[in-house]
Amino acid sequence: MRTDDSEVAKTVWWKSAGSRPQTASIEAGRRYDVAIVGGGIAGLTAARHLARLGMQVGLFEADTLGSGASGVNGGYVVPNFAKADPDAVVARLGEDRGRRLLALVGAGADRVFATIRDNAIECDAEQVGWMHVAHDARSLDMLRVRATAWQKLGRPVRIFDEGEARARTTMRYCAGAYFDPAGGMLNPLAYTLGLARLAGEAGVHLHERARVATVVRTGPRWRLGFGDGHVEADRVVLATNASSIGAARRLFRTVVPLRVYQMATRPLAPAEAARIAPGRNPIADTRATFFTYRLDRDNRLISGGMPILPFRAHARMGHAIARRLASELGLADVPEVEHVWFGTAAMTTDFLPHVYELGPGFVGGIGCNGRGIALTTMLGEVLAQAASGTALADLPIPTAPARAIPFHLLARAAPSLAIMHAKWTDRHL
Repeated sequence: MRTDDSEVAKTVWWKSAGSRPQTASIEAGRRYDVAIVGGGIAGLTAARHLARLGMQVGLFEADTLGSGASGVNGGYVVPNFAKADPDAVVARLGEDRGRRLLALVGAGADRVFATIRDNAIECDAEQVGWMHVAHDARSLDMLRVRATAWQKLGRPVRIFDEGEARARTTMRYCAGAYFDPAGGMLNPLAYTLGLARLAGEAGVHLHERARVATVVRTGPRWRLGFGDGHVEADRVVLATNASSIGAARRLFRTVVPLRVYQMATRPLAPAEAARIAPGRNPIADTRATFFTYRLDRDNRLISGGMPILPFRAHARMGHAIARRLASELGLADVPEVEHVWFGTAAMTTDFLPHVYELGPGFVGGIGCNGRGIALTTMLGEVLAQAASGTALADLPIPTAPARAIPFHLLARAAPSLAIMHAKWTDRHL
């Protein structure tokens, strides 16, 4: 494993992620049925599914497997959308496409945990449910509407009243909560490396330090250039999240990148961990400056946040998040910070995932919008369907040409403005 100053090496997940799968050097000039660009959850899931169909698959990761968003997120497994309710999805996509997308998203957490159980992936997985806390009565009404919509789709979600919610959390602002028993948490880097092991066992050729600079159509196939060589493939899948280098720029220009900091405290005493999270449920709340927390296997508190200005934010964000944990959860002291790191989330303008047609037999997928583990797992399956011949119109995820967001450089400043607005919105709390 890497021992440099990369973000993934700063995470709490790093030392407990287990062994890495074996990777290989690139064979210049080799032909594949499908080439996968990106070694995160989506790319590895797609690669494994395609290999199990009997295809020759090569996967190319610019850095190391799991070094991007898949390995540096908070480890929350949440089977819904962060910013889109079921009725809004159906209104935007139509009854058939909308319901198929909602069914896909709703199945995400169960799929993750089933994959872990069925394949003995050691990643500290806990399917203990996910709780979304309403900070006031109005927000609880909103969560009731959301719960009703998901219940009509067959999801086993429920609403906790204030008493039930406060039995599961010591959060300062708590009027009730939305609870999804399918959700949970895990070590995301270990999960990603477990998927890499499965992909390798299925026959996928895994390549690290293999940055794809160009993808060019040459006759009936695609040529992937690496600077000092190339491979060819009949089909290509781009699964690079918010990476902005080389071929990944095709997807990067379609999203707003959002830098999110995570931190982990030193382990809490068992009694304190049981007091603030007796059911060990990972939790988020409904405020504009939303608050999240969870425990890891050793009872470290893990939480996150976003700075208004990302410059030189690394040191100050860890302490700011720790102070908020103490305030929100009623801790006796501000917990000591043990790890601080950041990752980049890819936000689409409609807060839905998308599959983009980048050319004949060339597709890309992006836009999990803060629901990376569950939704990215399902996105990988959909990308495999697309690469194995399913018509794009028949996919459950919306498809479109990959058009860059207008004034993309200015759009990248939008998160800072949004954070300032959120702080203003919550100023009375």
